[in-house]
Amino acid sequence: MVTVLRPDEVKAKYGPLFCRGFITIVDEKAGKAKIIEQCCARGPGEWDIVNRRRTGGVIDNIVMKGTTLVMDVSIGEKELRFGPVSADLGGQGLKAFKVEGDEVRTTWYGIAGASVGIGACLPQCPDVIRTEYPDDFKIGGGHAAHVDIITPKMVRLVIGVDDTDTKEKGATWATALKMGQNAPVGHFLEHKIIQLNPKTPTKTTNCCSSAVSFAVREEDIPRLIEYCVDFLKKESYSTDAVMTVFQGLEVPKRLVEYGWSAKSTMYTREDAVKVAEECGVQIISITGTDGTIGAVAAIGCVDLGPEAAGVPEDFPDLVM
Repeated sequence: MVTVLRPDEVKAKYGPLFCRGFITIVDEKAGKAKIIEQCCARGPGEWDIVNRRRTGGVIDNIVMKGTTLVMDVSIGEKELRFGPVSADLGGQGLKAFKVEGDEVRTTWYGIAGASVGIGACLPQCPDVIRTEYPDDFKIGGGHAAHVDIITPKMVRLVIGVDDTDTKEKGATWATALKMGQNAPVGHFLEHKIIQLNPKTPTKTTNCCSSAVSFAVREEDIPRLIEYCVDFLKKESYSTDAVMTVFQGLEVPKRLVEYGWSAKSTMYTREDAVKVAEECGVQIISITGTDGTIGAVAAIGCVDLGPEAAGVPEDFPDLVM
């Protein structure tokens, strides 16, 4: 027998706790997944990181950005390795990540205090659809427990933007960030500023494009794209604005190489179109076509760190 609770029912049962976001993103084509968990403070997140690394399971990598945990996850199931330390410290881990139609089922195990995290904290997040508890579930103390948390299946959509500004008015990075923050559908994940080749003769003052990424249900992708196009048409000052679209967690290596080299190479629009066609990037003219080079490069640089905002001279030891 299984007990099924919605987030509001979990909160009523255990009281309000700490999880502020729990998003499961899937890229079935690449065989990859990502979990983004937003906490109200660093302490619980750092403790979870250590425990989840210790137990293994399907979590391949886990980092913390501010108070947000970002987990790279294998789709499937793997045994957890709590080890002898669990008798003294407890433990927590993710045993399975499974895609079931338009839903994702994650199977979590927790020992001692960690059972509060997997049984009461994560399940009351508004992003969760429901949580399934075994009838013998007990929380806290020295108990070992497991639950299945069911969430919507999301995909990552990356929007690249360039040339919405002119030398006199506007800033593409600010327009893109505003677009992301005001999106009526999906979860706004990240905004990146991509420094392009400063020697380009047609450049605006800063010569930057931008990338904005979202977690969105597949059926909502057309609505999100339509919103972005309409927003950029209203907010662009230039007659050269271009938007690009990429779906997935894994940016092709060819596209990353193009994005990095666009910081120092004089590419043509035809070069950018060719790379986009090879790498599954959709190009949408907003007010023109000259922004194609930078809008495609924005997709290529979206997963870079500070390197996205610099040029090769800023990172002399980097080999791309």
